[in-house]
Amino acid sequence: MNAGISTRITSTPAICSATSDAPALALPIYSVTPFTLLDFPGRTACIVWFSGCNMRCGYCHNPQIVKSKGRGNIGQVMDFLRKRTGLLDGVVLSGGEASVYPSLPDFIMKIRDFGYAVKLDTNGLRPDIIRDFLEQGFLDYVALDYKAPPGKFKKVTGVDKYKYFSETLRMLCAQENVPFEIRTTVHTGLMNEQDVTDIIHDLDRLRYRGSYYVQNFRADNDRPTLGLLPPQARILKLDKLPKPHNFSLHFRNF
Repeated sequence: MNAGISTRITSTPAICSATSDAPALALPIYSVTPFTLLDFPGRTACIVWFSGCNMRCGYCHNPQIVKSKGRGNIGQVMDFLRKRTGLLDGVVLSGGEASVYPSLPDFIMKIRDFGYAVKLDTNGLRPDIIRDFLEQGFLDYVALDYKAPPGKFKKVTGVDKYKYFSETLRMLCAQENVPFEIRTTVHTGLMNEQDVTDIIHDLDRLRYRGSYYVQNFRADNDRPTLGLLPPQARILKLDKLPKPHNFSLHFRNF
């Protein structure tokens, strides 16, 4: 699950269940948040949530998305976007993990044909896809989840694929055409101050110059996490973190 600003997923039933004459692509849409001013900097946007994920983060607060096969239809989503032209100017692709689906480029091209800017929320495990999207000019903004440093990556994500994330991170840092942000969600049962310090030092080494968001895990008693994690025994000590040299450090939900 991509851990951004939005913490709850809402959808307009008509978007995901109404009959549509528009052609449907083979993409597993879970739901659509029809309006947000928080998730796409400088844009009025909607969020398209994709089912399925190539990680298994224990703190994920939307296991229903990760495990779902999708319940919506691209045709209905396209009808919604067509009707919102002039009212919205951006579309956020989130999840789950949208980048794992081969039909995503066709969807993005259709979105862009409507005049929308596109933001991708990603865990970075598909550097080949991200590279292709950057080269084709598909993206206007990227939010990259830096889940954990190498020594904790498998513990946090459930997969031993840090090298793929690292390739995506370095690729984004080496380009200047598409703005991007980096964010880390912290559950202190999984990560501590030294882990976040290691991430800050890594970003400084890469000369990252954007915004880095450290996000406090927030429990929702109505929705157990994917890993059935207990509440945090303590909150991350922000005063123990170093000040970055090249980028801005921000805190959310503390």
